[in-house]
Amino acid sequence: MSRVGSNPIEVPDGVEVTLSGLDVTVKGPKGVLTRRFDEQVSFRVEDRVVTVSRKNEERTVRALHGLSRALLANMVAGVSTGFSKELRAEGVGYRANLQGKRLELQIGFSHPVHIEAPNGISFEVPDPTRIIVSGIDKQQVGQVAAEIRQVRPPEPYKGKGIRYVGEYVRRKAGKAGV
Repeated sequence: MSRVGSNPIEVPDGVEVTLSGLDVTVKGPKGVLTRRFDEQVSFRVEDRVVTVSRKNEERTVRALHGLSRALLANMVAGVSTGFSKELRAEGVGYRANLQGKRLELQIGFSHPVHIEAPNGISFEVPDPTRIIVSGIDKQQVGQVAAEIRQVRPPEPYKGKGIRYVGEYVRRKAGKAGV
């Protein structure tokens, strides 16, 4: 029995879940998300609770059961509260600046790096070294944050680069100088 897939999803007030065939649409105060699920998994909405069930006990279907439940729970959480990832630029002269919906990074290159915010994603720069990526789609927020980090990942000698807040960067000793 799936431990993740068998858990019911409670739908908060102000959020509406609509089923139409294989498509599930979730509307909330932050926006609307739609996703097409596999036909091996079915959903049932009763009294502001969504339950997920599977057609048979094959290994791939059991895996889809938990995955589908997690994806739907993330959709419900996204349209009600949203998701965010926080990044920090570490290094002398490393800073970020927001110009409209465009993020400008000065991170040690001879030129600034510009990153456009895709639809559904917003950037915040409370400090010159902090970047907050937020949106309603958890996968898209994580992808955009990973792309920003990939511009200048943290290096192991001095720790300079863009890292997630709370990320541990393993440091190397460098030359011994004996």
